[in-house]
Amino acid sequence: VDLGGMSKAEAARVFRAALASRATELSAPVPVLVGDKTVQVTPADVGLVVDVQATVAAAAGETPGPVGRLVGDRTVAPVVAVDAARLAAVLRAATGAAGRPMTMPAVVFSGTTPRAVHPRPGRGLDPRRSADAVRAGWLDGSGLGARPVTVPLTEFSPVTTAADVDRLVAELAAPAVAAPVAVTTDRGRFEISPTAIAKSLVLTADRSGRITPRVDPAKLRTALAGRLSTVEVKPRDATVSVHGGQPRVVASTGGVTVDVAALARELLAVLPRADGRSVTAPVKTVRPKTATADMAKLGITERVSTFTTRFTGGLSSSRSQNIVQIAREVDGAVVKPGETFSLNGHTGERGYRQGYKDAPVILDGKLVPGVGGGTSQFTTTLFNATYYAGLEDVHHKPHSYYFSRYPPVIESTVFYPDLDFKFRNNTAYGVLLDTSWTAKSITVSVWSTKIYDSVTTTWSARRNVTSPKVIYLQPGPKCIETNGIDGFTQDAWRIIRRDGKELRREKFSWRYAAEPRYICASKPG
Repeated sequence: VDLGGMSKAEAARVFRAALASRATELSAPVPVLVGDKTVQVTPADVGLVVDVQATVAAAAGETPGPVGRLVGDRTVAPVVAVDAARLAAVLRAATGAAGRPMTMPAVVFSGTTPRAVHPRPGRGLDPRRSADAVRAGWLDGSGLGARPVTVPLTEFSPVTTAADVDRLVAELAAPAVAAPVAVTTDRGRFEISPTAIAKSLVLTADRSGRITPRVDPAKLRTALAGRLSTVEVKPRDATVSVHGGQPRVVASTGGVTVDVAALARELLAVLPRADGRSVTAPVKTVRPKTATADMAKLGITERVSTFTTRFTGGLSSSRSQNIVQIAREVDGAVVKPGETFSLNGHTGERGYRQGYKDAPVILDGKLVPGVGGGTSQFTTTLFNATYYAGLEDVHHKPHSYYFSRYPPVIESTVFYPDLDFKFRNNTAYGVLLDTSWTAKSITVSVWSTKIYDSVTTTWSARRNVTSPKVIYLQPGPKCIETNGIDGFTQDAWRIIRRDGKELRREKFSWRYAAEPRYICASKPG
């Protein structure tokens, strides 16, 4: 492209037009050879372009004409630009294992025995060298012609050598676990055992292969869990409990904790020593998350709603015991304004280890023994208590079949971890969940500040009624017979009133399947 005698602006326009005439050629995929793999790189994907302004500046040189025009007689190669990071990402994704990763140096512990991991060099892409190769080869006949642009693989070696690793073992890792370290605090003394040291001493490399020894505070705290309890005191949040029909704030208390970050630094300094293996650890005061004054400001002053469901079998049955178990775990829970309460999140897993027992649950459409059976009755009771308090329903799922012990539509099942019940405290006041039980019933009450005159429910008539089928099951201890229940669809409206007026009306709908009549016997005939 002849740019002689032109101004820089004119030269840029002419050069740009010349490039446009070859746009198809310049946008075609470029073959790039990495190791033994050829990658077709689309210029637009990696920002591979001819830089017009830089090329014109190179053509102008340092001595443009007296009126700013390009003069002289010389040939200038086009200046090529490419995004090195994007190019490297494309090449790595396409070539995969073309290179060889470095083996990073480390010292690892098997129990309290240190083991050296010696480094090994690797081969891979260097983004800068890859970009240089593509810039140089794109327009010289390799990229646009039959030959691919060759991108070299570079050898990388970790900064830390094998000798450095051996020295770390001899001078730090082995002495570190040779004996315990004594720790003195203002609240008493304890020891850090060699096992705890091995679990918290980190001797792994960074991305460059450099090992910087450190003691991980989080790992140290975990390794010292039993020891720290002798000198630490956990803070206790303020709570609310109901006594004599009145809510009362139970005061918070502060706690004391060892500054494990400071202890980790002190510990690292004495680990190479054979003698003088003692340190001093500072302790810090820990404030509770919810102070007494904060709890008092939540406005938990009166019972806003209460709901009771009934069960049979007394407290000796496994199902009743599961209901009481989950009620104990929820009793006293406080939900602050704006917070969402998750039943699964609050109780966690409900299994044998947590005290739950086998009782009938619905699985694949039929009743079978399962751990935690009965917790859905508590969930329905909790759902209705929060429903009649006017709190926001975030998530609930009614049962597949209708059970007469529950109100239709406004009831909920639960199954950890897949099915959850959640509500949001959409008021300006705190919410206290208070649970109680008898040998025949479970009750959940919501305490807060009442903001509605009333919360009521009206139901539609049942429709699309279906009859149960009769299904015969293999007799055995896992077979549970049922009488069968009709299926139907029904709607329910929650009507919330304030200041004598209807504030809002919320519709809930559900389709119950017909529960089959299961008979534990061989099918007649």
